[in-house]
Amino acid sequence: MSTPPLRRRLVAVATAALVPAALLMAAGGLPAAVAATAVTAAPDALDGTCATLQVFSGSSSQGYVVRNGNGNGYAFTSSAAGGTPFRFEATQLSRYMLYDTTGAPAYMSVLNWVMPGTTYGDRADWTVAASGARYAVTATATGQRLGSYLWSLGAGGGTSTVALAAASGCFTPPDVATGVTGTAAPGVDANGRIVGAIDAHMHVTAAAGFGGRLHCGEAWSPGGVVTALSGCPTHGSLNVGAVLEGVLAGTDITNSPEDGWPTFGDWPQHNSELHEQAYFRSIERAYRSGVRVIDALLVTNRVICELFPYRDGSCDEMASVRAQAQYLRSMQDYVDAQNGGAGKGWFRIATTPAQVRSIAAQGRLAVLVGMEISEPFGCREVKGVPQCTAAQVDAGLDEMQALGVSGIFPVHKFDNAFGGTRMDGGVAGAAVNLGNLLSTGHWWEVRSCTGPADMVQPITNDDFARLLSFGVMSLPAGAVLPVYPTGPTCNVRGLTPLGEHLVRRLMERGMVVHIDHMSVRTAQATLDILEAAHYPGVTSDHSWSDPAIVDRVIGLGGFVAGYAHAAGEAVVGQPTFVGEWRRTRALPHGSAITGYGFGSDVNGLADQAPPRVSSTTRPFAYPFTSLAGTTVSRHVMGRRTFDLNTDGVAQYGLYADWLVDVVLEAGADGPELRRELLGGAEAYTAMWERAVAW
Repeated sequence: MSTPPLRRRLVAVATAALVPAALLMAAGGLPAAVAATAVTAAPDALDGTCATLQVFSGSSSQGYVVRNGNGNGYAFTSSAAGGTPFRFEATQLSRYMLYDTTGAPAYMSVLNWVMPGTTYGDRADWTVAASGARYAVTATATGQRLGSYLWSLGAGGGTSTVALAAASGCFTPPDVATGVTGTAAPGVDANGRIVGAIDAHMHVTAAAGFGGRLHCGEAWSPGGVVTALSGCPTHGSLNVGAVLEGVLAGTDITNSPEDGWPTFGDWPQHNSELHEQAYFRSIERAYRSGVRVIDALLVTNRVICELFPYRDGSCDEMASVRAQAQYLRSMQDYVDAQNGGAGKGWFRIATTPAQVRSIAAQGRLAVLVGMEISEPFGCREVKGVPQCTAAQVDAGLDEMQALGVSGIFPVHKFDNAFGGTRMDGGVAGAAVNLGNLLSTGHWWEVRSCTGPADMVQPITNDDFARLLSFGVMSLPAGAVLPVYPTGPTCNVRGLTPLGEHLVRRLMERGMVVHIDHMSVRTAQATLDILEAAHYPGVTSDHSWSDPAIVDRVIGLGGFVAGYAHAAGEAVVGQPTFVGEWRRTRALPHGSAITGYGFGSDVNGLADQAPPRVSSTTRPFAYPFTSLAGTTVSRHVMGRRTFDLNTDGVAQYGLYADWLVDVVLEAGADGPELRRELLGGAEAYTAMWERAVAW
């Protein structure tokens, strides 16, 4: 397990303070702790602490907690050396699981006894607060204080406190190491410029979107990796989750064991679109390898949510955005709790450019917050009629800024009250088009066009037939399939008056306009407004736009990132990151690029880079030196070892590997691509600063 510096210091202090003595045997024959100095760390800084627990009622000691002889409960012993060592494992700030030496988490039973459990749950979560020189330990679920009779709960123990004494021999719960060693290069240079890469488009909060159960797995969990990545029965063979993933990504719907941690038999893979691919330890691996900024886009889709039969949250898109914003804040708190307390973690939410610079200067990861949904502020359109007002838009922007959102996609997958969408093709496009029908009351309406186009490969009746054959989606009564022309087509819908209102309000607030997913007509009209005002706060962040539009973004002083395709080799006909970067650099304004980003779209119903084509003849070599100068080995999660050659970017940790691979694949252009990738975080931050100052 990767041990944070503060935790290492605490362990070292505790170990050095141990009083030499012979190990005694406690009741039940378990090895006893050795008497040690008192633990006095702050309640939010106890993660990783190994200690015995001495329970007090008032000023009277009731004894030291010990696992009893028959193993089914806990008792007390008067011997300090006989107490059972407990491991404190943070579940949130000042909240912990308490593991005994057998690996059992102490939990509060329905009879209010404290007993050995098996897995994390609400009753295995304990809140710790300071109480003089000792601690008050209460059941998080009920607020009941640990008592004194056989370590019971209830009124009789309402004032009981616990003294901790440093011990050894604690159980170490499962975790994921980053595989990164060495000290990373500073996050800023001598001139204060940020040095590091930016993932300008990712979805760390997807687990809290789409009703909460469409996405299997969590980026973090109070119960650690065992619960975060345990798998989901609803995504097992032939279940609706497996079928839907088959529709979206072409995965095998009949062989999905859903084993999850620790074996990961069938996920994560590079095309695991409905499974968690950005566990926080994976993000940490990428951060320690050179990623300095990520844009965490809050994402959901009401129609997809309502089609999926399982959920534990709202399908309303704005309600989901609020839940995801809280999820992100809780994730920051969790990382803090794993690293010594409030404000001490490496994962830091930034709501201003100045905060990004400060976080980078501290050598930590700056996390931006954006919003990418199809019905922002409830602004659907139904048969051309907007379902919201300008006042609702203004109120929604007020709320989003209060939540820390700094950039917004006015349009995502469906036409809405702001403008038309840029369409998908093939079976996935058929699915999204059917969603557009369910959201708006009409199919995408297109025309043949020359120049910039929204869709080159039209959706055919065969695409619809294959989609409907899966049985996940069906046509509404009376619906007639659309017939589209061959060749390049464009959405007939452009920027609406309400869309213009939104764009101007975003400018007034210094917020970033995300132009990807807009139809050509919508994007062109939006850029007309931005150019007339010389507003630089615009980005194309994951290749979901036309090159001519991207060039206008660069010309405005906006920011560009390419989708994280295969590095430099791919199946014939498929794009590569290096190839797209070269094409972008060749645009009329391409020479103005000072920093370039990547958009992973991880957890966004999107594939990651596949296994390398030349993995056998010209394999990517391990260990390697990251863009940040650290040494990186293959990433291990549980019993599975990931390798870029054979797995591609199966989970976010492999972006450490991928970033080095794209530089290598650029050949003679490698030094320039490396410079631009390491300038990506600075370029985005400088663009945002100019927008705020506009």
